[in-house]
Amino acid sequence: MINKVILTGRLTATPVLKKTSSDVPVTAFSVAVQRQYKGPDGNYPTDFLNCVAWRNTAEFICKYFQKGELIALVGALQTRNYEDKQGSKRIAFEVICDEAHFVESKRKNAAPDVQAEEFQEVSDDELPF
Repeated sequence: MINKVILTGRLTATPVLKKTSSDVPVTAFSVAVQRQYKGPDGNYPTDFLNCVAWRNTAEFICKYFQKGELIALVGALQTRNYEDKQGSKRIAFEVICDEAHFVESKRKNAAPDVQAEEFQEVSDDELPF
């Protein structure tokens, strides 16, 4: 059987790294994913998908991604049953992320590492060699 999810979307909030009682890193976050077609209003409908990442993947996501950034995820769909505060049975769908990948370049918003100085002409007498 195959259960594989591949998606690209924008983080709805900056992921926060947490640890379980046995010190395993985990993060839960939501990704906004646009559908491939326009709705009746002329806009692309968006799905907000709940995701969970564990261990190194969780640490990677929390270290390098922030709210609004585009992220590519690979994982599996998982369902979870629970009871809400009113005692009603509920089911939750989550993408358990095994991989996370960069989609956008950080360079477009990042300041350059080295500031170039203005070029100054020097004579051959001033060269040290």
